[in-house]
Amino acid sequence: MRAVILSAAGALLVASAPATASVFTAGSSFAESCYRAAEARDTSRIARDSCNKALSENALSLFDRAGTHVNRGVLWMIMGDLGRANQDFDRALSFDPRQPEAWLNKAIAQMKAGNGGAALEMANRSLALRTERPALAYYIRGVANEDAGNVKAAYADFQRARALAPKWNVPAVELARYQVRSR
Repeated sequence: MRAVILSAAGALLVASAPATASVFTAGSSFAESCYRAAEARDTSRIARDSCNKALSENALSLFDRAGTHVNRGVLWMIMGDLGRANQDFDRALSFDPRQPEAWLNKAIAQMKAGNGGAALEMANRSLALRTERPALAYYIRGVANEDAGNVKAAYADFQRARALAPKWNVPAVELARYQVRSR
């Protein structure tokens, strides 16, 4: 479930560590190949075909079908096709409205589209549903809060992201831009 945030907003970085959230699926070899492609950020035609083949199988459980839509959506998002990515995330949510990684990836897509308000709401939803990538969700919240001018909340979110994923340097870089003053 790990990939890369390609861009966020304003002065924020292009991250080189965790960024999108794929979903492990064990329903078929094609579904697993789709998951592995999302993990590896492999947007090749072969990788996308494995996702398409998995989704054409009638044997996938609803969980695996939702997860495969998330994983294919991750590939579309990496390729810059936010429309197709969101279609897949929405399809995943139609199978499982409590799919936290679909909400988290929708938040990332909203940030990429410049819609911080929606991203904040979706990141909150992913956290409430216990995303496997809470540091990423807090990072997205931090970006959205900063864009909205809520600097204190952004700082707190970046701190939380850093605490949850101390080896991921992007939150620390964001925090270095802040100056904390006592009154």
